Amino acid sequence: MLSTNQVPHLQTALTGPLLQLEKHLLDHRTEIESWFRKQFMVTPAPFYASVDLRNAGYKLAPVDTNLFPAGFNNLHPDLRSLAVHAAQTAVTQICPIADGILIIPENHTRNFFYLENVFSLKTILENAGYEVQIGSLLPDLEEPMEIELPSGNALTLKPIRRQEDKVGVDDFFPCAVLLNNDLSGGRPEILENLDQTLLPPLDLGWANRYKTEHFKHYSDVANSFAELIGIDPWLVAPTSLQCGPVNFKERTGLENLACSVNQVLESTQKYYDTHNIDCKPFVIVKSDSGTYGMAIMSVNTPEDILNLNRKQRNKMASVKEGLQVEHMLVQEGVYTFETINNAVAEPVVYMIGSHVIGGFYRVHTGKTATDNLNSPGMHFEPLSFEGSCVVPDAHQSPDASPNRFYAYGVIARLALLAAAREMAEAKKDK
Repeated sequence: MLSTNQVPHLQTALTGPLLQLEKHLLDHRTEIESWFRKQFMVTPAPFYASVDLRNAGYKLAPVDTNLFPAGFNNLHPDLRSLAVHAAQTAVTQICPIADGILIIPENHTRNFFYLENVFSLKTILENAGYEVQIGSLLPDLEEPMEIELPSGNALTLKPIRRQEDKVGVDDFFPCAVLLNNDLSGGRPEILENLDQTLLPPLDLGWANRYKTEHFKHYSDVANSFAELIGIDPWLVAPTSLQCGPVNFKERTGLENLACSVNQVLESTQKYYDTHNIDCKPFVIVKSDSGTYGMAIMSVNTPEDILNLNRKQRNKMASVKEGLQVEHMLVQEGVYTFETINNAVAEPVVYMIGSHVIGGFYRVHTGKTATDNLNSPGMHFEPLSFEGSCVVPDAHQSPDASPNRFYAYGVIARLALLAAAREMAEAKKDK
């Protein structure tokens, strides 16, 4: 059991309305858990995911859902048993005969932070009872490469090879292949048409996936959930619009983008006025595909888009792997009024299967409540979900750590359910 001093101290402004939401979730936890159980029976969850949340005090909502999550090394080691149990359940449900798992990571050899994540993920799966090997897509890798990690551990990357309709390393060709590579650079030919279970499927990589589609599914999920427990869906869902095509370098499409920004700003202001929320609306503009916190900016007016200088336009023009941005997601900005040691923070929740296994606060000393925190200079503070997402205590204050974390777990699972529906739709369309 984690002691309270192992949980980062949380300070939240404007807590009143959110405390009401947290209490409402606690009061309806039986209906909520029953609803989730039935929903995931109909639409099984992806193998794993992480969800970035923003807590504005009056609103708690997801702003990003990652289906190829890194950062497992940031989870509190005392919660490892939750991850191991969830992994056993998830692998058994997806591939009952699996006795081994091939992990395919990003093509990083010097990003030790990422590689520590791969080692943590490998350890979780090994502790769940599976043989695990790392198969690398590095084009020039011909022999196994052992990498010494800052933690003192070592990771061995092996060249991946294809044998008929299976991929593996050496003579290891398991039925389950876990992608920890978001496929920003496209769909590797070696992974096409495999007679193995790919987790997640190739169709959910950034070569095919749009954030707009995810948030359309999320809006449907939030509406159903809100109806279930009798709340306004706006409390748990950000307004999201797609805009494109846009070319920042050539300055084409920026007028339409500015109009979309204005539309979201006006919609948010109307809601603020109706509910007496004393905040200034802002908008997050980000690439409609891709990750790593690239091609993203916070804007306060449509003119902010029209007046971008060359440096700003170049920054917004490309994402990971140098891919050019073509479509943007224009999303209602959700303040984060959480701080740790006076630095702005946001919770990130991790799940394996439909189970919450932990999370951390992304903290940034150089950012404000309206900024994207997934940027250089951030650091992480592990948070505890010890029993809290399964057995919250309605007799405690809604703001007590187990109950606040339960609220985080509920909203994160709404995003996970939206991702499950994405996955089912992609499979149906094939």
